[in-house]
This record gives sequence, structure tokens and C-alpha cells, in this order.
Amino acid sequence: MSTMIRYDSAGDGYMKVAIMQPYFFPYIGYFQLIAAVDMFIVYDNIKYTKKGWISRNRMLQNGKDVVFSLPLKSDSDYLDVCERRLSADFNRDKLLNQFKAAYRRAPYFEQTFSLIEQIVRYEETNLFRFLHNSIVKICEHLGVTTEIRVSSSIAIDHELKSQDKVLALCEAVGASIYVNAIGGVELYSKELFREKGIDLKFIRSLPFEYQQLGNEYVPWLSIIDVMMFNSLDTIKTCLSTNYELI
Repeated sequence: MSTMIRYDSAGDGYMKVAIMQPYFFPYIGYFQLIAAVDMFIVYDNIKYTKKGWISRNRMLQNGKDVVFSLPLKSDSDYLDVCERRLSADFNRDKLLNQFKAAYRRAPYFEQTFSLIEQIVRYEETNLFRFLHNSIVKICEHLGVTTEIRVSSSIAIDHELKSQDKVLALCEAVGASIYVNAIGGVELYSKELFREKGIDLKFIRSLPFEYQQLGNEYVPWLSIIDVMMFNSLDTIKTCLSTNYELI
């Protein structure tokens, strides 16, 4: 298969790609991954898992980390993310009030809550489309200009699984470099990627500590926490520099 070269923002001729599940207000490392590549592919045709972070995350409340979540319509455990729906009784005001109560004294509350309200009030009941919109809106807010593609829109054999599916997606879009979250080190083979002409890299977020209303710092909370306590300039610097590729 011929390689389609796309130039990234640095103009070095390498096409950097990342692929991930959609998550609900994920932690800053998710957005570092998006910002580190030229194309971010978000899975819609992947099985929904209850134990992951697709429909939930963590925020700061009274100095402790607590989980917030999206209520989903009861359905089969075998459905893909794009087949799941938000519950008919999803109370958007209740979720927004949770965020307001937790962060109303944060220094960047006003600008951040305005974004969160826009995302939570998005009138969509399909889980994937709701999450996709939230990721796009946060990227726009943070100045991340990476192209975001939906996995099912890319012409591959979508019956493929795991590493084989990742490789097929990378080849289909002409990736030169595939960047994965550090948690996937044991799941992928650099040799197999190299055989396809793709350099496999892993991104590792470096510690990013900031003041949280005078409490003991609680790390790796939702991007909401980061945006509530940090200026956009600080966040943008963290997105572009506060990680390493290995």
C-alpha cells in the first residue's frame, strides 16, 4: 500500500495519528494526545464498557475526588458506543449544579462553566454524538486544531480487532507515526508497526500540579478541574510541552 504523506504543523513531513475511545470530560492527558498528532481518530464502532471512562469521570468536591457520570438508557452490554443512548430522564440541570457547587469559587469558573453548560445542554441523546461534540468543543476552547475523524467513516474492515484494527486505520489514513497512550505499551508491537512502515510511539504525561482551593492536590482529575484552576495560556503550554514521547 502506498503511503500518503501529510505534513504536520511542524512541516517535517510525518503524519502523526492517534486513536482512542471517546471519554466524558477526560483528563488532560487525553487532550495532550490529541494536540500531539495531526489526526485524531475517535472510535464510534467499539464496544461500550461500563468499567472505563466513556460515560464518567472524576472531579474535585470538598477536597476529595468524586465520580460524575452520564445516565444511560438500559440496553444490551454488547452494543457499540454509537448504539448507546442517554437516559430519557437525564437531568442536565442536576449535573450542571454538581459542577457549579464544586467549582463556584475556582478562579476560572465563569469562562469554564459557560463551556460546560454549552456541552451538557447539547440536545443529543446518542451517546457517541454527545461525547464527540464535547471533545470537539473542548479542543476549540483550548486552541487544539488537530483534525478529528470518526473511525467508522474510514474505509477498512471494521470486523478487525485491537492491534489489527489500529494498523488498518493507520494505513488507511497514511500514518507515518502512531502515538498511543502510555497504558498501551504491553498491547502493541513496535516490530509489527515497523513492518508496515509506521513508527510506534507512546505518550507519557508529566506531573502537572496546581492550586485547588488550598486543598491537598488531587491529580489527574477531569479536564474540567484543569480548566477551572488554570488560565488558557497555562493549559495550552501544558498541552504542548508537559509530556514525553517514548
